[in-house]
Amino acid sequence: MEFPWLEFVGLMLAFGINAVIPGADFAMVLRQSVVLDRRAAIMTSAGVATSILVHGTYTLLGVGVIVGQSLLLFNILKWAGAAYLVWLAVSALRSPPPRLPDVADQAGMGKGDMAAFALGFLTNLLNPKAVLFFLALFTSLVSAHTDGQAKVIYVGSMSLMLFAWFALVSVFFTTASVRQGFFRAGRWFNRVTGITFLALAVRVALAQQR
Repeated sequence: MEFPWLEFVGLMLAFGINAVIPGADFAMVLRQSVVLDRRAAIMTSAGVATSILVHGTYTLLGVGVIVGQSLLLFNILKWAGAAYLVWLAVSALRSPPPRLPDVADQAGMGKGDMAAFALGFLTNLLNPKAVLFFLALFTSLVSAHTDGQAKVIYVGSMSLMLFAWFALVSVFFTTASVRQGFFRAGRWFNRVTGITFLALAVRVALAQQR
């Protein structure tokens, strides 16, 4: 069967536009870039990208339809996501001002790789809007006659695209001049990111099934 390139390009374009719109994932990668370092930000980006594989898998298996249509399951996911974002907000508001890591911090780099990965993974996974987005995307742009192997390629490509985007975000926000600007902001950076996570939590809590 010939690969459906036209469908693939349309799907990736729609996904790419949505990916670059700032949201919880962007806020988390930005915070990791400024508060920690490039390695932590990239590991967080990898967590976000891996979560896309999960969303894509259950969508292809039809589980996403069940979650999208079940009010109970949708609300469980919604409130879990909102609670997680509130926890991130409180953590940000209580954190000390971001600073340049010292020698002791640099010696411990790499020990928090899994924690950084988990932050990105859960931030995306617990977002109910991601469930609805994947359902809408595959329902409207992917033909029911598209081969299963092609759909797997779609999901894998989405994950790679998202990782590439957030890796670029990580590199940009960990450049010395950009980070210094955030360091000068001091506690205001924590306040802004904390309020941003709270606003995103409210947005998730107000999410409705379509």
